[in-house]
Amino acid sequence: MNVVVVESPAKAKTINKYLGPGYKVLASFGHVRDLPAKDGSVLPDQDFEMLWEVDGASSKRMKDIADAVKSSDGLFLATDPDREGEAISWHVLDMLNKKRVLGGKTVKRVVFNAITKKAVLDAMADPRDIDVPLVDAYLARRALDYLVGFNLSPVLWRKLPGARSAGRVQSVALRLVCDRETEIERFVTEEYWNLSALLKTPRGDEFEAKLVSANGKRLQPRSVGNGDEAGRLKALLEGASYVVDSVEAKPVKRNPGPPFTTSTLQQAASSKLGFSASRTMQIAQRLYEGVDIGGETVGLITYMRTDGVQMAPEAIDAARLAIGEQFGARYLPEKARFYSTKAKNAQEAHEAIRPTDFNRVPDQVRKFLDNDQLRLYELIWKRGIASQMASAEIERTTVEILADDGGQKAGLRAVGSVIRFDGFIAAYTDQKEDGEQSDDDDEDGRLPEINARENLAKQKINATQHFTEPPPRYSEASLIKKMEELGIGRPSTYAATLATLRDREYVTIDKRKLIPEPKGRLVTAFLESFFTKYVEYDFTADLEEKLDRISAGELNWKDVLREFWTAFFAQIEDTKELRVTNVLDALNEALAPLVFPKREDGGDPRICQVCGTGHLSLKLGRYGAFVGCSNYPECNYTRQLSAENGGEAEAAALNEPKNLGTDPVTGEDLTLRNGRFGPYVQRGEGKEAKRASLPKGWRAEEIDYEKAMALLSLPRDIGKHPETAKMISSGIGRYGPFLLHDGTYANLESVEDVFTVGLNRAVTLLAERQSKASGGRSRGTPAALRDLGEHPDGGSMTVRDGKYGPYVNWGKVNATLPKGKDPQSVTVEEALALIAAKAGSATKSSARGKSGAKSKTAAADAKSTKTSGKTKPKAKAPAKAKKSSE
Repeated sequence: MNVVVVESPAKAKTINKYLGPGYKVLASFGHVRDLPAKDGSVLPDQDFEMLWEVDGASSKRMKDIADAVKSSDGLFLATDPDREGEAISWHVLDMLNKKRVLGGKTVKRVVFNAITKKAVLDAMADPRDIDVPLVDAYLARRALDYLVGFNLSPVLWRKLPGARSAGRVQSVALRLVCDRETEIERFVTEEYWNLSALLKTPRGDEFEAKLVSANGKRLQPRSVGNGDEAGRLKALLEGASYVVDSVEAKPVKRNPGPPFTTSTLQQAASSKLGFSASRTMQIAQRLYEGVDIGGETVGLITYMRTDGVQMAPEAIDAARLAIGEQFGARYLPEKARFYSTKAKNAQEAHEAIRPTDFNRVPDQVRKFLDNDQLRLYELIWKRGIASQMASAEIERTTVEILADDGGQKAGLRAVGSVIRFDGFIAAYTDQKEDGEQSDDDDEDGRLPEINARENLAKQKINATQHFTEPPPRYSEASLIKKMEELGIGRPSTYAATLATLRDREYVTIDKRKLIPEPKGRLVTAFLESFFTKYVEYDFTADLEEKLDRISAGELNWKDVLREFWTAFFAQIEDTKELRVTNVLDALNEALAPLVFPKREDGGDPRICQVCGTGHLSLKLGRYGAFVGCSNYPECNYTRQLSAENGGEAEAAALNEPKNLGTDPVTGEDLTLRNGRFGPYVQRGEGKEAKRASLPKGWRAEEIDYEKAMALLSLPRDIGKHPETAKMISSGIGRYGPFLLHDGTYANLESVEDVFTVGLNRAVTLLAERQSKASGGRSRGTPAALRDLGEHPDGGSMTVRDGKYGPYVNWGKVNATLPKGKDPQSVTVEEALALIAAKAGSATKSSARGKSGAKSKTAAADAKSTKTSGKTKPKAKAPAKAKKSSE
């Protein structure tokens, strides 16, 4: 019996059927170990030694694999055919070697590009060894991403409060989004006019021709820049007679595009199906691993992480055979088509994404797939079959027309095209409703019969005003395309990179467009100012090229790491000398359009509109950046860093409280105000006045009396729990909307739920929360807000949010944070000090309990000793930084 290791249970189940009783197929469930999310996991001073960690679930799975291998004849590592798959096989083999269960057993690596019986059996008959250079490339990439993320992120925390993380590829992708936003802000709109004539042939057919020249001068696009010039040209056309100067019909051919790669599939699925990159990869994974078709699990597409554009020779033969059968001999070119990618640093080792069987047309599998799976499969099938079909033959007609008003002359042009033979376009129209355009049919409209030298009748002259528009914001699809063009990242990382930018709240997606958040722009401006080299597009692409050369066996991976780390570490050290004023000056300059938007009165946008003498500047607070006046505290003007969400005028208006009405119970005024951390509502005046910040998504201009009363009435009592008879309440906390019952919290999905959730729903949510808690933690234990790493004496340190506020937890020690301390800003040193103080206090209390009450003299002596010199903990745990995606 042989053991076969794959990644997923679904894949294991299918392959087990193919191989039969002589094999036992087990799943690793992806990676079996990873670098711990704390400092010290990669050690540059020890030749980049990497300390791997195995979690509990992976340990159990590895034990199952090891037990199976002990009694087996051999081991086949059949993980995915890419760098990550090679790495998983290497990890499994390394752990089995350390467990000493292999002995003299045969160990082989097998790869297959499709999960079909033939592909799997062919791969098993042709095994190989682990590809060491490919593993080295994985190790280099993993170490680089770790070293950047876990060294650069702490710099951001110290110098730029509110920032969460940085990453080798993540930060460069964010820069692309932010640079585009800067382009949009600095774009200057220009006016231009288009002129055209609606003309009629002697046979009564109408068509439109566009003005392309006037008085012997060729007009470039947008060259007619104002209404006066447009008016003169329109007058010329109004008084002119028209004659056809020439008619040229030219045959052209359109060739199909190559089959999909990972990035082109993500782009097409985004533009045509509206899928996010991560959604596309989830569906493609399912199609690759297999679906049940008539009682048999079949993989429908080949492996979906690839930047190759070529298909295997046998797949090309199968596609050509299917074309002849399904479309006819005319649609089959004489020779097969071969493609090569134009993407920078692309690897051609893998096949493009294609159907595993071209005869399995979308209609045949429709009943076995859900709607999204069918749509993606149809997209892949059409692109794959079309890539081997004949070219489309198109006749493009260009008509040149002369306009003459007796003194001045102008030239007009009309262009139309007709598809004489649809060729590969038939693959896109074959299964569509009659009259529906194909995905590729973007040709000009058809012209009527027009003959040279014949006169045309003028019907109408159109002069339309337009204004130039800034470049569009990136969509997920266009950002992926740009990253691929620049050679930034790899196809398998794009979806994760985009997800990280959203999770870090560096970008938001509105109508499928990526919009950088202020904190994202701050991070980018900071990195561009102080880590310029590491967010340059060429530098990142060159590093990707070196990683590819490592996988090809051309470079030593540790040499690449040494070269990178030497310069990067020096740059990190230099930032220790940075002063806050240096950071603020750089950010004020880099983000001027965002920080200081133009004023409607044309005044200096950096002069405070409230006091009239102070200068506005970025300020760094506990929760991030904001704009404030240099005359503080005499002038307390502040506003949030967001030109879109309210802007200067709104903030200025809120500097004076806006009265919303009167509380019917207390008789106090309800007001809307603007503070250091944004707009808020207040009831009454003075220190005792009740205040409530506006929840995320609520805008100041939308706040009325009812909303203010609702916010100020929180927490809201929902009703008594039927089991405990204790009150359930809802509210909005630092981490979002919540339910509270007897010290137990449960999250609510939206702010609106806080005001509308009923008793039954609240009881259900709390029960679900308790169920989850009992599965992984003791009853009532709050979830960790932040992991601080290992305590020097062992055991993890975390920051949690409890009934009486946030606290640091280490084992059985819970140390409350000082009032006003942001849980996300707690350092390891601060945590150690709090834990030491708490533990010391607990020890003294215990001692007092055992020895009885002390005398007043002894108490005074103890107090004197305590105030004369505190002892701080000497041990220092490694600083923890958030794990960053590429």
